[in-house]
Amino acid sequence: MEEGPSNGGLLYHEVQEGKLCAVHCVNTVLQGPYFSELDLAALASDLDKQERQVLGGELQPEHGDFLVDGSHNVSLEGNFSIQVLQKALEVWDLEVVPLDAPALEESKYNPEELENAFICHQEDHWFCIRKVNGEWYNFNSLYPAPEHLSKFYLCAYLDSLKASGWTIFTVKGNFPKECNIPSESASGFGQWLMPDDAKKITESCNKQQVTRATDIERQEMDMLYATREDEDLNAAILASLLDASNSTSGYGTHISGTGESSSTLGNEAHISEATEDSTKNEKDNTEQEPASTSSPSVSVKNEDDPNIHG
Repeated sequence: MEEGPSNGGLLYHEVQEGKLCAVHCVNTVLQGPYFSELDLAALASDLDKQERQVLGGELQPEHGDFLVDGSHNVSLEGNFSIQVLQKALEVWDLEVVPLDAPALEESKYNPEELENAFICHQEDHWFCIRKVNGEWYNFNSLYPAPEHLSKFYLCAYLDSLKASGWTIFTVKGNFPKECNIPSESASGFGQWLMPDDAKKITESCNKQQVTRATDIERQEMDMLYATREDEDLNAAILASLLDASNSTSGYGTHISGTGESSSTLGNEAHISEATEDSTKNEKDNTEQEPASTSSPSVSVKNEDDPNIHG
């Protein structure tokens, strides 16, 4: 007889609360609200005590990440170390192993078939990738719902995470099959979803992101066009001012040129008048010369004159 789907086919997902991503990660690995932040804080305190006993007193800076807060295993903001996550999952007989361990060489190339859960960590964020009822989902608490991953995409996604500096662990053992589903999640930020509902939420959020991105792009384009219009207007105003300046300068030059031409014409007229006066005077003088010149007197003998005797 085949086993039915765990938890009636429901997916358990927790949405990010503060910096409690380690709590969300552990609970989505287990697929139920099994741990609270207080439970993990108690485990962190126990680990700190054990470390002090081993080290013989005070914790040293080189032995942990959160010493500034008085602990190697929990920060004041609620971030937990990998040791705390390991301790919590050990309660359920689950083992956390780095994916790059030599014993997991085959899992690097065939993770979708050989593994059931991964824990991913970078800086102060934890999230879980988990196989539930034969399908892979990304239970990142920054997402509003679990995101379905195809088997082919899973391998590529893990490779991209490693290339981006994420540390990846596998979780091995027998996972809980059923969780007593309360009417309200004990943690207050968990939710139970059918796969189809999770898909609808994811698609809806993706559409909203695309719409938001489109709106932002449209606003940026409007701002760009407005800037260009302002630049064009400023350029037109500048060109108009330059044209006006050139026209004014040309008009002054035209006036100056006209003045010079008028002066030249005036001089030419004056010279012409002077020439005409000179010519007229010469003519008058010529006409007056015969009257003033005296011709010698000539006596002509008239043969018919009776007073003349031959």
